[in-house]
Amino acid sequence: MRLTPRRMLNGTAAVTVLVCYTVIIILWQGQRRQFSETRRNILLASNLSPTAETERSPVYSWEVSNVMKDRASRSVLNTDRVYVRSDRVLHKLEQVQGTDHKTGLKRGSRPRTLGGELEPTKTGVKTETEDIFIGIKTTKSFHRSRMDVILKTWFVLAKYQVYFFTDADDPEYQIKTGGHLINTNCSSSHNRKALCCKMSVELDRFLESQKKWFCHFDDDNYVNLPKLKKLLQKYNPLEDWYLGKPSIRVPLKIPNRENTEETISFWFATGGAGFCISRALTLKMMPTASGGRFMSACEKIRLPDDVTIGYIIEHVLKKKLTVVEHFHSHLEAMNLIKPHTFSEQISFSYSRFGNETNVISVEGFTQKEDPTRFLSLHCQLFPLVGFCAG
Repeated sequence: MRLTPRRMLNGTAAVTVLVCYTVIIILWQGQRRQFSETRRNILLASNLSPTAETERSPVYSWEVSNVMKDRASRSVLNTDRVYVRSDRVLHKLEQVQGTDHKTGLKRGSRPRTLGGELEPTKTGVKTETEDIFIGIKTTKSFHRSRMDVILKTWFVLAKYQVYFFTDADDPEYQIKTGGHLINTNCSSSHNRKALCCKMSVELDRFLESQKKWFCHFDDDNYVNLPKLKKLLQKYNPLEDWYLGKPSIRVPLKIPNRENTEETISFWFATGGAGFCISRALTLKMMPTASGGRFMSACEKIRLPDDVTIGYIIEHVLKKKLTVVEHFHSHLEAMNLIKPHTFSEQISFSYSRFGNETNVISVEGFTQKEDPTRFLSLHCQLFPLVGFCAG
C-alpha cells in the first residue's frame, strides 16, 4: 500500500484521539479513587463505618469543634453534634437534642405549677432514707456550738446518711459522728475559695457513695428527714432534678467573661436553706465539677459554691431549678413560719445579729436551754424522743 500524505495525516489523528481518550479514562479513575478516599476519611473521623446504608446515601456526623474550630463551644461538655440529611436521621437528632419534630417541644419537658415547682413525673423508683447522701458544711470552730444540737436531734434519724465536711481533724467529734467527720483540708475561713473547696469534696464523696440523691445543708440547719424523704419520693433520681429555693426574687445576672458584651442569667438554690440534686444530674455535672474541677468553675465566675452549683446546672447544662418553698434559710424571718406547718417544712435555720436572734417561734425549752429552738422543734415533731419525754 502506497503511503500518501493524506493517509499519514489520518493515522496521526487516530493515534492522537486514542491517546487523549486513554488520558481521560486515567484521570477519571484517579478522581473517583480520591473522592472515595476522602469520603471514607470523613466517615472514620465521625466514628462511622462505611456500611451499605452509607454507601447508598451517606449521612455524615462530626463534632462541632472540628467543623468550627474558630467558634466557641456551645457547651462546656461539648457533646453537640451536627447532622446532614435531617430527614434520614431525624429520630437520631431528636435523641440528641431531646425534641419532638411533630410538636416542636422538648421531649420530657414538664409544665410549671402555680407555685413555681415543676410537676414531678410518676416514678417506679423508690427512695428510702439510705438512698440519700446528706452533706453538712461546717468548720472546726463551730463543732461544739453548732454540731452538738444536730447530733442530739435530727442526726439520730439518719446517722449513716449524714456526713460533716470540716477543715480540721477532731477525734472527739469523729467518735460522736460515728466516723462521719471528713477533714477536707480546706481553709477554715468563710471566703469563696474555702466554701468551694468543701463543696468540691462533698460532690466527690457523693459520687463515690453510689446513692441516689445528693442533699447539701449547712451546720445551722435543722432537717425534717421524714418530709425530705417524702419530697424525694416524688421525683425520679434517674432524671435530672435540682430541688431548692432561691434567696433572690429575680434570676442572678453576671458578666460573661468569655464575651464581655453579654450577661449570663440563671437561678440558684441558696445553700443556707439546703438543696438536693438527683444522681442523674450530678453525673452530668462531672465534666465540670468532679475531681476538683468544681473549684475551677467557682474561680471562673468568682462566686460562692451554691451560686456555682446553679451556674453549672442552669447555664452550662441547661437544666432548671425546681423551687420547693419548704426549704428555709437564715436569710428569712424564721418567726413567720407558722407552728402548725412545722411538720410540712423540710429545713429550718437560725441566726444572731447583735442581741437579736432570728429563730422559729416554738414552745418548749427555755431560751437559755435551747437558743437555736431546734431542741424544742425536735420534740414537737418527735415527742417520744428520750430527752423530750422528761
